[in-house]
Amino acid sequence: MKVDVYKIDGTLTGRQIELNPDVFGIEPNDHAIYLAVKAFLANQRQGTAKTKERSEVRGGGRKPWRQKGRGTARAGSIRSPLWVGGGTVFGPKPRDYEMKIPKKIKTLARLSALTYKAKNNQIIVVEDFQFEQPKTKEMFNILKALKLEDKKTLLLTGSYDKTIYLSGRNIPKLNILEAPKASTYDILNNKVLLLQESALNLINQKFSHE
Repeated sequence: MKVDVYKIDGTLTGRQIELNPDVFGIEPNDHAIYLAVKAFLANQRQGTAKTKERSEVRGGGRKPWRQKGRGTARAGSIRSPLWVGGGTVFGPKPRDYEMKIPKKIKTLARLSALTYKAKNNQIIVVEDFQFEQPKTKEMFNILKALKLEDKKTLLLTGSYDKTIYLSGRNIPKLNILEAPKASTYDILNNKVLLLQESALNLINQKFSHE
């Protein structure tokens, strides 16, 4: 499968580039995608939620009133879970939500996500570009020329470029990542995959050997 290569002004270069069928043309595995996305989201959780149990709440050492004779329910502590300000029953405690999946499943999920993008014509390849200094307006003009200003877009670059990152970080619907660092979730959580030529070559090389 071949796709056109665009210039940053939105016009065609007249060249086409091959999408490796071993990367963008496999049989998608939905369960692998499910596992990869589930693990990614679980690993984003901090796991720091915490409530105090009865033994951890301050006060309540003295019995609030005598056991009998008042006509009310008996009470042993003002820190009972039944009282306002009391401890929490079975509340959350700090825990680790980390999930691990096999490397082959993770790779299969990413290839499946890339294949879905290719099948749905949601991949655009653009010539490599750089900025002399961070300019959000210049980055927005590129998206506008490619008619992507209103679409949630993931821009994949061949290598880390600080000026490109700084130029795009304030654009609400644009995410920028280095090609090897894009997870299954990142790929599927964006409407369009905008690839620099170097990023596409890197993806073809990386996954065709795995």
